[in-house]
Amino acid sequence: MSARLVFILLCCGLVASPSAGAMSLLFKRGETSTAAEPSAERAAEIAAEYRRLVADLVVVEKSERRLYLVKDERPLRSYPISLGFAPKGPKEREGDGRTPEGRYVLDWRRTQSQFYKAIHISYPSARDRSHAASMGVDPGGLIMIHGQPRPNEHAELQALVRNEDWTQGCIAVSNQAIDEIWEATRNGTPIEIRP
Repeated sequence: MSARLVFILLCCGLVASPSAGAMSLLFKRGETSTAAEPSAERAAEIAAEYRRLVADLVVVEKSERRLYLVKDERPLRSYPISLGFAPKGPKEREGDGRTPEGRYVLDWRRTQSQFYKAIHISYPSARDRSHAASMGVDPGGLIMIHGQPRPNEHAELQALVRNEDWTQGCIAVSNQAIDEIWEATRNGTPIEIRP
């Protein structure tokens, strides 16, 4: 594969980085990285395939403990999740252990944190802040979709992360799942969190 094609895909926003997952889309079975530069037709196929895999909506069904990547109103993938330690009901205040409910957007990403990769959810909204203010409380924030705790951090959580709701209100997935979600979403992708 030529550096020129990777550069074009990066510039067009078709790949966030040339990760192994994205690179696997670039070659048909039997092609190798030493193959000649793809034709314009093949480059268009690659771009179309990559766009097909980019979700236009993330849906979280709290009661099912599932996160769905959706494209054109059809699920692309789904993943098991863990929620806040008190998952029933919408988040109302800092420290309540609840995961928010409502419509937000994925607005920024973090690779360096206590968890393996994290994507921020735009909670609290103006409505959430107003509701918290009416109760005289802080609505909280820093709600993320994130992977598992990094080794040697939060050792007490290691036993809980498999089958329990253990976060402070975030949506936790496996590290493999956050890698896939990271590649299949963009900043600005809407997320709908349902009860």
